[in-house]
Amino acid sequence: MIDIRLLRSDPDSVKAGIARRGEETASLDRVIELDSRQRGLAEERDRVRGEVNAISREVGGLHRDGRAEEAAELQEKSRTLGEREEALAAEADGLAAEITEILLRVPNIPSPDCPDGTNEADNVITRYEQWDEDAYGEHQRVPHWEIGEQLGLLDVERGTKLSGSMFVMYTGMGATLCRALIQYGLDRNADAYREMRPPTLVKTATMVSTGHLPKFADDAYHLERDDLWAIPTAEVPLTSFCRDEVLDEADLPMKLMAHTSCFRREAGSAGRDTRGLLRVHEFDKVELLAYATEQQAPEVHADILARAEGAITDLGLSYRVLDLCAGDLGGSSARTFDLEVYAPGVDQWLEVSSVSWFSDYQARRANVRYRPAEGKGTQVVNTLNGSGLAVPRVWAAVVETHRRPDGTIAIPEVLQRYMRGATHIG
Repeated sequence: MIDIRLLRSDPDSVKAGIARRGEETASLDRVIELDSRQRGLAEERDRVRGEVNAISREVGGLHRDGRAEEAAELQEKSRTLGEREEALAAEADGLAAEITEILLRVPNIPSPDCPDGTNEADNVITRYEQWDEDAYGEHQRVPHWEIGEQLGLLDVERGTKLSGSMFVMYTGMGATLCRALIQYGLDRNADAYREMRPPTLVKTATMVSTGHLPKFADDAYHLERDDLWAIPTAEVPLTSFCRDEVLDEADLPMKLMAHTSCFRREAGSAGRDTRGLLRVHEFDKVELLAYATEQQAPEVHADILARAEGAITDLGLSYRVLDLCAGDLGGSSARTFDLEVYAPGVDQWLEVSSVSWFSDYQARRANVRYRPAEGKGTQVVNTLNGSGLAVPRVWAAVVETHRRPDGTIAIPEVLQRYMRGATHIG
């Protein structure tokens, strides 16, 4: 949630930032209007409350002096003022709730360093790594779903039979490869990130904290009977790990990681390529997340990006790094770098990690603050996150990239220890 104090003090810069996303700013004008009214009502409420308190003290003195008749008159006045105070408080609270409801739907302000642009076509490709378009042979130009069927690694048909379209089943060494990627993703980050295993189902407030609700409700799985949501990423529970808490600056940055299953309805996938593992409703992922001060955030952002890149590099995959433009940022993000691996079998660049800095937007919603080592009061933390390793598309790229002319798959060396010593699949 954007800071309403910033909107009060510098509305033009806030509106300019939101406009960079291609979003309308009329809702911000509405917030400014409501906020002015709400603050006026709150001041009037406090004035009336002070008058009630003063009368109460005066009534006490009159009773002590035996002047009961005068005290009764003042008590009647106090009751009238009390009713006025309650009415003012209710009206002020109603306006505050309306302001919050509007702000929950306003996206974050893009970082000044974020490129301008309106959609994914304007994203900036900052670099390519390990990429040579002419280096791939015909044996690598086979889609992973065909390879998976040939070698008994993937059973899309039975996955669909069990759960419906866009659900898949890994089988045999395909399932082992899935597990190996997860353990590899955890182990390579265990030097700095504390491993967690959060719940897969969370409360509405937990989804609101990251910005997934209310705006993206259609893309989430909701268990209405229990009012719980299946998480779309471990970012959701990890962001709320310290919800409504005050941390010490000495404990920052706090770095967490988690492997979870993730669930997404992919409501906007109609007409898009959904074959194989390109777009699925359920997948496994290792997520990296950090709480940090604003000053620590740039270094933490760079660290998460470097770790995500390192995993892809060690798996022997080609990839590129994109600096997302303001118009293509996720709603909660202030700056995002995407990693896309090249999958030669489908001849596509596949997004496998979004490494994002959310400034204080998410933590303000979750009410996560810290106490500075020097100075008074508390400040809102910054949150950052990125996929340390997301299985489906990395799995697809590994299978296609490392397919050999004889149809077998060479297992990357960093995974062999998790594959029961196997060096190849076939």
